[in-house]
Amino acid sequence: MSIRGQAFIAGAYEHPRRKIPDRSAAQIHAEVAVGALADAGLSLSDVDGYFTVDPTGLGAISLAEYLGLKVSHIDSTLTGGSSYLVHVGHAAAAIAAGKCSIALITLGGHAVPAPGTRPAPGAGTPHGPFEEVYGVNTVNNYALAARRHMYEFGTTSAQLAEIKVAAAYHAQFNPDALLRKTVTVEEVLDSPMVADPLHRLDCCVMTDGGGALVVVSPAVAKSLERTCVQVLGQGEAPKHTMNGRLDVTYTGAVWSGPKAFEEAGVTPADIDYASIYDSFTITVLETLEDLGFCEKGRGGEFVMDGGLLAPYGRLPFNTDGGGLSNNHPVNQGGMTKVIEAVRQLRGEARPEVQVPDCALALAHGSGGRISSRMGSSTLILGREDA
Repeated sequence: MSIRGQAFIAGAYEHPRRKIPDRSAAQIHAEVAVGALADAGLSLSDVDGYFTVDPTGLGAISLAEYLGLKVSHIDSTLTGGSSYLVHVGHAAAAIAAGKCSIALITLGGHAVPAPGTRPAPGAGTPHGPFEEVYGVNTVNNYALAARRHMYEFGTTSAQLAEIKVAAAYHAQFNPDALLRKTVTVEEVLDSPMVADPLHRLDCCVMTDGGGALVVVSPAVAKSLERTCVQVLGQGEAPKHTMNGRLDVTYTGAVWSGPKAFEEAGVTPADIDYASIYDSFTITVLETLEDLGFCEKGRGGEFVMDGGLLAPYGRLPFNTDGGGLSNNHPVNQGGMTKVIEAVRQLRGEARPEVQVPDCALALAHGSGGRISSRMGSSTLILGREDA
């Protein structure tokens, strides 16, 4: 069953704050839920499907109770930062199957969760005792991928820096962005080394916050006054160590991307705007290659000379500033990738970065660690009249 044209995103809302010490995670979920539903012209009482990730209590059930939802379908699939793109695909499939007609997807929380509310990395997993004891962490895991990509293809730190430069350029127009200062390639390279070859400015921000989406059936979309966005295609795929046969120069996007493009009936050349998960600059570079925007190993060349700048670059990306400059709520930034893609298709991005006549947008999320195991999801969205 294809989800092409079977569901629409009717509401999208990003929490405006980046530091929220005076709210609980549940309160943040509630605020973004109300915001997205108001954007769609709906209310909590209209929701009959709920999708979220919450590591505490009973997860989605606990939050559904907190929000007062009475739903016939619920999903708490966890694939890290890509979870919310997976949720859009699953919501569309549930709507197409008649399981629900108005699905709410929420993300909310803090950059550093309260003690005891999130298990330590690797805790209780098969790989934990074999990896975590050696000091593996997120940044050195991504640094391994960057160094190998440099070795295989001649990618340079200056090329990676171009990705941060583009994100920072876009963030200056976003009044809610955590980092609004533009930077140069030289400033990226001069920033402190965190894990060779990744500098501090190659790394995403860590923020409180959240966001929400409302996915509805075609019949509901027609009844709303709000401009909606079509869900055209979605793909998801895990990538892991494959019992030691691991190549760290590609991501799960090599599988999730083609699935999404095939279902949507479009190609990378058709995409007007892309939201690419940017936990680190190397994440963006490998993902661009894996999604087919350029050949494998040519990502460094693709991002040069303003290739990612809006509105007229080869592929305008992350026009809100992305995780590198704007927002990376709860260390799971896939939600914000979908929200900015929706803004672009509605013509509601900041005027300085709005892509003219934006008709097709891609959002891509990554979860986990690029050099070990990760979950990837790709989403193709189109204008309501596409």
